[in-house]
This record gives sequence, structure tokens and C-alpha cells, in this order.
Amino acid sequence: MNTATSDRGRATYDLGPTAIFASRVDPRFHYCLYVPPQVDEGVPVELLVAMHGSGRTSFMDFRDGFADFGRWNNCAILCPIFPIGVFGDGKRNGYKYMAERDVRYDEIVLGMVDELAAKYRQDWSRFAIFGYSGGGHFAHRFAILHPDKLWAASIGAPGSVTLLDADKDWWVGIRDLSARFGITFDAAALAKVPVQMIVGDADLETWEITHKEGGEHWLPGANDAGATRPERLATLKASFERAGVNVRFDLLPGVSHDRMKTLAPVQDFLASVLTMRRGQR
Repeated sequence: MNTATSDRGRATYDLGPTAIFASRVDPRFHYCLYVPPQVDEGVPVELLVAMHGSGRTSFMDFRDGFADFGRWNNCAILCPIFPIGVFGDGKRNGYKYMAERDVRYDEIVLGMVDELAAKYRQDWSRFAIFGYSGGGHFAHRFAILHPDKLWAASIGAPGSVTLLDADKDWWVGIRDLSARFGITFDAAALAKVPVQMIVGDADLETWEITHKEGGEHWLPGANDAGATRPERLATLKASFERAGVNVRFDLLPGVSHDRMKTLAPVQDFLASVLTMRRGQR
């Protein structure tokens, strides 16, 4: 392949809104990105991982919805997709709780980040994470497990929350993190991560988030954080703040469960963190 053809292929598939790729770390899992063109001009580019919700379709909404933010803030957007029923069982929720059979979804994301840092010749040893709904599950649990990997975390409207409760097991609490994940909770590292929690005040449907005894993810205390998403997120905020985390809490008036209406305040939060981060260098 000649250089002109290779450059055209890179411009078409690897820059701007990219194609969908299979991950080298595990080709069952895919991703797309928005990559600002200045990545090929020697400009240092930051990374945001944007995690989809239960329907999975938001992974491309997030790629496109964050594109202008990425272009003007020198930030690539990585949008993984973890499909329903990866084991052929039709199960929807494994990624939200970080582990499913032999798959560690947090490690898949870390592998994707390493793969892409090498491809684009960037230092992505730390990145930001955003997730909404099912992605909000993932984002706050990833922050609990890997705060040292993050320069920011934005947590949108998770249906269920993991509190920093050392008296309860995962996923309701964190007592058995070491046995389950081989990770010791690092409160000091989490306290260094700027955190946003965001939800609409009209996001009040409970049919999908109320755990019932005998359900796949039922545990004692599964519903104790509150009945609705705003209540549960407020409980998570209080739990994080007790651990020393500074939380920006955005309760959006008149907004129901609508991921696209969160993007402007999320981008405002991330831009402010980037300004501080770059000013410290």
C-alpha cells in the first residue's frame, strides 16, 4: 500500500468519527472513537471513555455527541460496546457489575486504552470516564476500583449504586474487593479524582431498578440507597463525600431519563477539570 493510500485510509477510518473496531485484548468486544485530527500534529491529546447504557445504542451517540468537545479541547473519545449476551445467554447486565464469568470488564477497558495509546502515540496512563444509566453503573464502580487511572469521573443516573461500605459485600458495598477483584480500595486516590454526579429530577421510573429477591443481582440491602435514581445518586454522593471525595452534583430540572440532555453539563464539568489539569503542568 502506498503512502497516499495509507494516509487516506487513516483519515477515513482512524481520525474524526472512526469506524467500529474489535478490541485486540478480546475481539468479542468492540469500540469506536472520536479522534481529533490534531493527534497527528504532535499535539498531546487527553482521553475520555464514554460508557453506553443498557440499550447499547448510546455508544455512537456519545462518540458524535462529544465530537465538538473533543475537537476543541484536544480530547479523544473512546466508546466501548459490551453486547448483550456475550455468553449466548441473553443476559444484559454483566458489564455493570464489572465481572461476568471469566470476563473482567474493567480490565477490558484498560486493555483498550493501552492498545489505543500505543496506536495514537499518546500518554493515556490516566483518563476520564463518563457513563449514563447502565454506563453510570460502570463509571462509578470503575472509579472505586481504579481511581489511580482517572483524572475525572462523571456518573450519570445509575439504576443501582455501590456504596463505600466496608460492612457489605460487592456490589452493595466494598467489603470483599480484595477477594473478588484482587484490589484494595484506595480512598486517598479516589479523593484526588474530581467527580460529577448527574441525574434529572424527573427520572423517577423504578420498574427497571428495583431489585427483587431471587433476581440475578439481588443482595440484602440492594434497594437501601433509595427508590429512584435521584435518591440513589444522592446516597452515593454522601458515601463518596464521607470518603473525602469532592462531588459536583447536578440535578437537572424537568429532565427524565434522557442521556442527551446531560451532555452539556458533563462537557462543562470535564472542560473545567481539563483547564485545571493543564494549568498544573
